[in-house]
Formats: sequence, structure tokens, C-alpha cells
Amino acid sequence: MRKADSAHPAPITVPVRTDEKPTGTTAQQAFRQAILDVENLRERLRDLRAEQAEARRRYWQQVGPAATAVVAARHALYAPLEEALLLSYFSRLEEQQITGVILGNARNLEERFGEDEEAIFRKYAPAQARRNAAAKAAGDADGTPTPQPTYVPDPSLPPHEQAAAAAKARRKTKAQRLQEAAAQAAQLDQKQLESNTKTIYRQLARTHHPDLERDPDKQADKTAQMQRITEAYEADDLYTLLQLLAESGPADTAADDVLARYTRALLQQQTQLKQEMNELKYGPNGFITGAGKKQELELRQLKRDLRAEAEYVAHIGRLFGQPDGLRDMLRQLAAEGLESI
Repeated sequence: MRKADSAHPAPITVPVRTDEKPTGTTAQQAFRQAILDVENLRERLRDLRAEQAEARRRYWQQVGPAATAVVAARHALYAPLEEALLLSYFSRLEEQQITGVILGNARNLEERFGEDEEAIFRKYAPAQARRNAAAKAAGDADGTPTPQPTYVPDPSLPPHEQAAAAAKARRKTKAQRLQEAAAQAAQLDQKQLESNTKTIYRQLARTHHPDLERDPDKQADKTAQMQRITEAYEADDLYTLLQLLAESGPADTAADDVLARYTRALLQQQTQLKQEMNELKYGPNGFITGAGKKQELELRQLKRDLRAEAEYVAHIGRLFGQPDGLRDMLRQLAAEGLESI
């Protein structure tokens, strides 16, 4: 169920402060701008998450009961279909068709509503599919182990969406898993870089240590500055140390190199924040955050469609309860070129 228009996503732009004259070296200016951009993106991401949470709440408040009715009706199809396979009433071709209906129903529940139908797939999927699934669980079909993503459920999501996200995580391809592993490694490198306060402290100490200053007035200023530096270092406050480095006077090449490294890390963080925002806006779980008339009409139509589907599936379930009714439905599906309901 798609809730947001993803045809032409608008590019994310970052507001730039223009009322201040640039000061310091190029590296210092770039670092300060990167800090500002990250703070702006974080604030916008917080606002967007709040909007999405409210939109999601409104959506499931209106659509949730109808979707739940469809899920219940589709789950009820399993019992008569599985019972039919135990009879000797149907031909082998019809039994294969019944199995296809079961698997199609499972795919519908998993892909549309996020239900966990793994047990059905294990039970009724062909033997080769089961072997492939076992190979993927241990690595990949070619025997090469690949990193398996760990899905952490989001308690803020409704149960259907939590299940959908878990199902999506299980279906990730090898390329997606490798891409995620690379992204996790990059994040780990960034965290290690951000945790290294000693390098920044030493760089600042070389510039501001009062023992290296002979002018009494400048020595007093550097004593106060060094106190701030020491306090930030003892508190493991990398952000303050970097700000002090960017605010320093004329910087040497080593200081500029340090700032350049952290600027690159901040730029990477900006990219990740933008990706999160685009995923929230235009991803498969995105929600329209407005409350316009068009959205209300779409929600009403979706509820009508879901209610009609629940009634239709319940009717089909009653037909499946009788062998002749099930046979008639199998013929109808075959005539229409359909594999499942």
C-alpha cells in the first residue's frame, strides 16, 4: 500500500547562512559550513519524522481495520485448501493448482500486508526453492558467505508495518547485503574517526599552550583557552574540540588536514541524512503528510476496496469449503490465466 507519490522526488536543498563574512582558512570555513549543514538536516529530519508518525497514525486509524479484515479472510483460506490436499478427490494437476493458490495467497499476505508466511513457503514451495532458501541462510547459492543484516523492529510502527519491514529484510539480495555491509563499515570508520579526540587535543595544545607564549597578555588568553580545551578533552567532547579548532586563528597545515578529514566525515553524514529523508518521503513505507481533500478521497476509496476484497475473499473461502466449489474455482482461475486469488 503506497502512501506517497514517488514519481519525481524533489531534490533536498540545504539552507546556507549568508549573513556572516567567512573567516579563517578554507578548511576552517568548510568545516563550519559542514557543521551547519548537518545541524540543519538533523532538524529537518526530526520534523519530517514527526510529520510521518502523525500521518502514519491517521492512516492506520482509518485503513487499519479494513486491512485487518482482509488479512483475516486470507488466512482463513489456508484451512480448506490444506484439507483439500488430504482428500483423494482431486487430480494431481488440481493438487498442483491448489498448492499454487496457497503459495500465491502467502505471497499476497507477505508482500501487501507484511505477514510472516515463511512456514507456508517452507511447507509448499518446490524442493529446489527450499534448497535455495537453505543455501541463502548459510550464505548464498554459490556457497560464498555474505553478511546477514540484523533487522531491529521499530516499535513506533503498527504491527503490519513491522512485519512488512521484517519480510523485506529477509528478501534482500546478495548485492543489497554487500551494499549494507559496506555502508556499515563506512559508519564504523566514521565513528572511530569521531571518537579520536586525542589527535585534536594535541593539535590545539600546540597552538594554545600558554607555556609556549612569552607575551603576558597573550599568555593569559591562552591559559583561558587551554582550560576550555582541557575540559572538552576530559569530557571526550569531540564536537567542542573541533569547534575550537575551527575557531582558532591562523592554522598550520596539520590543523587544516585534521579539519579536512572531519569535514569529509560530515559530508558523508549529510549524504546519509538526505538518503533517510528521501526514504521517508518517497520510500515504500513513506506517507503523505498533508491532509488535503485528494488524500481523504484516496483513503476512502482504499477502505472501500479493502472491504470489498475482504467480502470477496470470505465468499471464496466458503466455496473452497466444498470440493465441487473448489474445483469450479480452480477451473475459473485457469480460464482467466490466474494462479491465485
